[in-house]
Parts: sequence; C-alpha cells; structure tokens
Amino acid sequence: MPTRQPQQPRDDEPAYVLHAYPYRETSLIVEAFTGGFGRVAMVAKGAKRPRSELRGVLQGFQPLTLSWAGAGELKTLTKAQWRGGLPRLSGPALLCGFYLNELLLKLLAREDPHPGLFAAYEQALASLAQDPAPPVQAMALRRFEVRLLAELGYALNLTREVDSGGAIDPSRVYHYVPDRGPHLVATDVAREPQPRSLLVHGATLIALASDSFPDPESASEAKHLMREVIDHHLPEQRIVSRRVVRDLMELE
Repeated sequence: MPTRQPQQPRDDEPAYVLHAYPYRETSLIVEAFTGGFGRVAMVAKGAKRPRSELRGVLQGFQPLTLSWAGAGELKTLTKAQWRGGLPRLSGPALLCGFYLNELLLKLLAREDPHPGLFAAYEQALASLAQDPAPPVQAMALRRFEVRLLAELGYALNLTREVDSGGAIDPSRVYHYVPDRGPHLVATDVAREPQPRSLLVHGATLIALASDSFPDPESASEAKHLMREVIDHHLPEQRIVSRRVVRDLMELE
C-alpha cells in the first residue's frame, strides 16, 4: 500500500476561524477558512490553557494568519497571528456572521481552494461590521449566497428565461426551478407554483443579478428564493443559524 507523502508546512496563510470545539483536555479543533487552501481542519494544541498564546487569537470573524503542518485531513496548527483591520461583529451582524460560517461549513468541502470566495467572505464581513442597517446586512448575505453557489458550480440563472432564452422581463412573474432557472408564467391565472419551484418577479431576479434591491418586495422575494435554492443543495441538513437570524432580524 502506498504511504501518504508528507505535505509542506503552510506558513502565514490568511484565514478566518469558522468554528472551534474542544479536543481532549487542553486543545481545540479549529475549522478555518483560508485564502489559498480552502477549509482546513487543524488541532490547536494547548489552546484551552489559560496562558496559551493561541487562546485569545483564535476568534471568529477576525482576520488571522495561520501556519500548520501535517499530511492527514486533520493538520496541526503551529502559529496564529491577528492581522487586524476589521471591527468586531456584534448584535444582529454577529448572527449574520454565524450564518455565513454555517453555509461554508456545510457546503464547502475541505481543502478545496476558492480564493474568490475567500475575498467575498471578507467583503461580507466588512459590510456587516460597517453598517448595522438591516437592508445593508440583508444585501451582504444575498451577495455572498449568490457568490457561494457560483463558486461551488451551482450558479443561478438570473438573467435569461429558460424556455425561450429571452432576457428576464422585470414586469413579469416566473417559476424559479432550482438547477434550471426561471420559467415564464404565461398568464395571471397560471400562478400555482410548479413542483419544486418558487414564484418570483423578474424585477427580483434582476435585483439579485445586479446586487441592488430597490424595494422591500424585491428584498423579501430574494431572501425566500435563496433559502429555497440553498435548501435544495442541502436536502438532509438544516441551517440552524437561519432561524435565529429570521427571528431576530426578519431576514428570512
């Protein structure tokens, strides 16, 4: 049987902590999202000790540089440093951040690099930290959801009607079918949703594509559409943080 070849140590890689949980008596297992290597799991040895240098550094939603070594799926964290430059999330913005992290943990495979998605995550955190207004935070979530699905190969069709290939008409209504796209509703009478579809106005699809929601109706339809599409790709899992965000911010 061939032996696993040791990997080169990774030094000072830009990263964020997505989740950390206890491991043995004094250590943590850290799920990190890195710029060059995607989602990486690593053991932070001794991180629970009161005098550990890692204890105060491994915080969620803060820009870090991480170094690690190891050939298996579970690496060994060797160094962590704070990069700074991002205000801490609090209140509803913090809950939105937990939602973003849960999406990455449940949809992104380990060690599958997505530099563009990493940049989108940083942009989303910056938006959440800088503006507490619910419409701005909702837009940050929608923007990240669309980019996440595109990076994973599930890009949404938001600009072309499936059957004719014609441009989306903002004044018309569509059945949106996950993995396919928008089907034009022929008449006002035929507004019962098709199986596994959602009714959505063309203006909402255009708003999602252009990253701009001109009215509350478009914003509301967009969040429900994204919920249905994401649930379609997670048929046996639930997004736990979504319910909390919905209850406290009415974003879902």
